[in-house]
Amino acid sequence: MAVQVFTNEELEGLRRFPEIGREELFRFFTLTPADVAFVDPGRGRGPADRLGLAVALCTLPWLGFVPDDVASAPPVAVVRLAEQLRVDPDVIRAYGRREKTRTDHLRLAAQYLGWRLAGSLELKGLDEFLLARALEHDSPTLLFRLACEYLVSAKVIRPGPVTVVKRVAHAREVARRETFDRLAHEFTDERRAGLDGLLVVDPAIGMTRLRWLGNGPVEASPVAVKAEIAKLEFLRGMDAHALDLSALPAERCRFLAMVGRRLTAQALQRREPERRYPILLTLVAQSATEVLDEVVQLFDQAVSARESKAAHRMRDTLAERAKSGEERHALFDAILAIVADPAIADEEVGGLIRGERIGWERLRSAQSTALPPLPRDHGHLTALDGSYGYLRQFTPQVLDAVRFAGGTAAVDLLEAVEILRELNAAGARKVPTAAPTGFVPTKWRGYLDTAAKSGNTSAYRHYWELCVLLALRDALRSGDVWVPGSRRYSDPAAYLLTPAKWADQRVEFCRLVGKPADAATGLAQAEDELHTALDELEQTLAKGDGPVRLDDEGDLVISPLSAEDIPAEAVALKAELTEMLPFAPIVSLLIEMDKRTGFLDCFTHAGGKQTRTPELKRNLIAVLIAHSTNLGLTRMADACGISYDILAWTAEWYVREDTLRAANLALIGYHQKLPLMPAFGSGTLSSSDGQRFPTRGKSVTARALSRYFAHEGLSTYTHVTDQHTTYGTKIIVATKREAHYVLDEILGNATDIPITEHATDTHGVVVTLVNFGLFDLLGLQLSPRIRDLGKITLYRTGPRSEVSSAFPFAGPLLTRRANLDLIARHWDDLLRLAGSLKFGHATASLLVGKLSASSRQNALAAALKEYGALRRTIYAAQYLADPAYRRKISRQLNKGESLHALKRDLLYAHGGTVRARHLEQQTEQAWCLTLVTNSVVTWTTEYYGLAVESMRQSGRRIDDEVLAHISPAHSENINFFGSIDVDIEGELAQLGPTGYRPLRRRDTLF
Repeated sequence: MAVQVFTNEELEGLRRFPEIGREELFRFFTLTPADVAFVDPGRGRGPADRLGLAVALCTLPWLGFVPDDVASAPPVAVVRLAEQLRVDPDVIRAYGRREKTRTDHLRLAAQYLGWRLAGSLELKGLDEFLLARALEHDSPTLLFRLACEYLVSAKVIRPGPVTVVKRVAHAREVARRETFDRLAHEFTDERRAGLDGLLVVDPAIGMTRLRWLGNGPVEASPVAVKAEIAKLEFLRGMDAHALDLSALPAERCRFLAMVGRRLTAQALQRREPERRYPILLTLVAQSATEVLDEVVQLFDQAVSARESKAAHRMRDTLAERAKSGEERHALFDAILAIVADPAIADEEVGGLIRGERIGWERLRSAQSTALPPLPRDHGHLTALDGSYGYLRQFTPQVLDAVRFAGGTAAVDLLEAVEILRELNAAGARKVPTAAPTGFVPTKWRGYLDTAAKSGNTSAYRHYWELCVLLALRDALRSGDVWVPGSRRYSDPAAYLLTPAKWADQRVEFCRLVGKPADAATGLAQAEDELHTALDELEQTLAKGDGPVRLDDEGDLVISPLSAEDIPAEAVALKAELTEMLPFAPIVSLLIEMDKRTGFLDCFTHAGGKQTRTPELKRNLIAVLIAHSTNLGLTRMADACGISYDILAWTAEWYVREDTLRAANLALIGYHQKLPLMPAFGSGTLSSSDGQRFPTRGKSVTARALSRYFAHEGLSTYTHVTDQHTTYGTKIIVATKREAHYVLDEILGNATDIPITEHATDTHGVVVTLVNFGLFDLLGLQLSPRIRDLGKITLYRTGPRSEVSSAFPFAGPLLTRRANLDLIARHWDDLLRLAGSLKFGHATASLLVGKLSASSRQNALAAALKEYGALRRTIYAAQYLADPAYRRKISRQLNKGESLHALKRDLLYAHGGTVRARHLEQQTEQAWCLTLVTNSVVTWTTEYYGLAVESMRQSGRRIDDEVLAHISPAHSENINFFGSIDVDIEGELAQLGPTGYRPLRRRDTLF
């Protein structure tokens, strides 16, 4: 059983000492005076026994057990203990020749530390713990690690790895039975027949319903909308939307549904009913929610696409109108010249206009070409009416299939939606006289009034229905209207911690983020920060001649930062380092990085499969290169000699977003410990920016954007640390606001990467206000590079006269007073909102999008924007007063640009065009690209460090200030092209005795 989880070599490794890091060395191998007295009682214990006992004493809390061969402990740990005990470290070789000595010492160390052996009672506790975890996670390697962590926390000496693996296997089996038992009441004969029917080819669609449900849309069209509605109706026919799976942990449900998506119908049919039915049940339950979200999203995209096209048609119409009106403008100018001429008598004006100067023919011609006046929206709704027939192809079906709910602000709109649904069902054309119109914007009300006055019921129906659909779309975006049963469009209140849970977590949250629970104290702190920042800005403006100054009219002048001069020494050093670094094919680089970081071990089987074949790492490397270079699996199979079927199977079952994230964190964790990191940055500053890639084929994430793409494309939004590593990647629609996604990766990596400040490029004003508020409430600093900073509205906290008196230069720039009363009234709700994000109760991008789009009636959103405006004013004052700070932000954003350039070099095949059509596939490819990019950066950084150390050992002085200007995001020493031969053993054999490739110059390290 144990061999199925770990190979014999891996089992032996679990019985031995692992390598030790610097932090672990100091944490676990530092003896207190009491420890020294315990180890060295003064008599009866020789140097070897004292040192061996000390090793056992420190190893037990470190590993949770003590390997049999104590003498094989890491040499640095032995030396450290020997220095503290004042003995020769070499005496460890003589320790433990008698097994009884080692056993007695382990027993003594355990008694001293309060540890105990794993007896029946302790193993029963371990079994209960593993069962609870196995209901959430099915990976045996993860469960093994969790079991070891549990034993350490319980101070129980870990038994042999085979024993733990058997306990893990038992827990997994019990979890499978427990899963079936908890859902047994759902498996009626009718339900079982319906679930089994998913696995049989349906002649009506030519495939199994399982595969049909898994085929997502690739465009927002009427056909796609109706196809998703058909899926929704099918799932509702199975009562999938009404299933209650609360008896299972959410993680278990997600795991089972993921397995169901990856298994074929034939593979599921072969599984015993106790395993097959829970998988299918969770799959259809999750599909019911996802398909509902998909229907609403496609409705949004399809309506928005037609609205965008209408806007283009409107602009074209206005251009033609302006062109056709040129003659009338010329006529007006001619008439004006006559009327305004004081030398022409009033009684002569009419004759000159109708006679010799202009003439009747020209006047009549202009009168015949007169155009009707433009409506308030310049004809946008009229242009959209041209798509009325197109919208009618799917909107009635959407309104019939989806039920909407909302708050008091959406009462009129929801009533209008219900009336429209009834009109569609009855085939009626005339809108009832009492149908509400309060939701119609002022710019469009003229259309309804004109149609009503003229009695044109058809026009009124068109315009009223278009207004209903557009208002419904906007309300869904803002959260004023929500969809019961949806995840993405659910009631915004569901995204927040309940009042009861918030009451329990308020104190802990305020402690974590450093914010007071009292509104008065929090606002007083903000005012103090504002006055301090204004003091600094006042001193800057008082000089009157700097890059930030006031002109003669009192307007703010901000000179752009000059290009940062990179020291000539840094340019020369970068060239020299590049010449010293060895050349390496991308395959060799990935093999080398896995040898040092073990990042390939993070790729686990999606179904919890235990065995890892010797060829798995080879196959994983081939898949990573296929995706990151854009070669694709077919061309990679030709290039490396591994069959397409093997590569496709490996990609399907091992390469997922969660495994790619874990592998990426393994690389970042290793990179953070490299010697050059302090020169690059502290690791607490990061930035994010979008990078656009063209696409081929239809995709719901692709958009036409002529500025960047010949046809269509998408964006990858990436988060980068000041140490040049990428810790977040997300596929977004190229036309969407990037600011919605800024917080996602920062909060998602909070435990692994300690980001405290984040830089971005210019974003929309409203979104920036929301983000400024949320960042501060989360104890973070948002530091954007704001375009036209001198034109944004700055806020004050007191009367204009007081502020202008206290700050004569800076005060007049603060043109609006912050509504502190509104913020104070909603202070606790603002903290609860931030706490919901901090504790993972809601996704930041979802909340930011809804809060940014919310109406003025949403008091919480208004309070957040008001607080965000105050925080932005504080930031703007600090930013303007400190040119060094502005340059730091600019330098960080440039690091992101250099990584974008490296990614473009990597994604070379097919012209860098993304050919994956579904979001999941696109996300996996983006993460593969991020992972390989970080591998290149980590490899380059490590060899830079070796080269710098070589130079320093030879007497060369290299300052960290110079190294700060050198980026490891380059590919001069990496070969991405040519034949691909994944020979792991052969590549490792080429490394030098130190485990590294020799530098390309004689040095002192090799």
